Amino acid sequence: MKQLKRIFMEYEEFEKAVDMFGILTRVSKKDLKKKYLKLSKIYHPDMETGSPEKFLELKKNYDMLCAYMDSYYFSFDKDEFKHQFPSFTNYKNWNK
Repeated sequence: MKQLKRIFMEYEEFEKAVDMFGILTRVSKKDLKKKYLKLSKIYHPDMETGSPEKFLELKKNYDMLCAYMDSYYFSFDKDEFKHQFPSFTNYKNWNK
């Protein structure tokens, strides 16, 4: 079983990480990894446009966002379900 790392972050750090990756709404871990690989090619110290500081910041932000996604919990109570999936509100067996 995969061990989850617990990373504590300030909201400002979280916002900064989200901005760095250009996340506007929802993103999957697969898409986040694609963005990370693309940005790592830009910021890698061996590249002409690279910077060791930016590369380390990118890695830190990627790890922080992945840990957040791994540890995110959500509830699926009846009201939340209806809000997220309104087409299923007439489901016959919901209360059974």
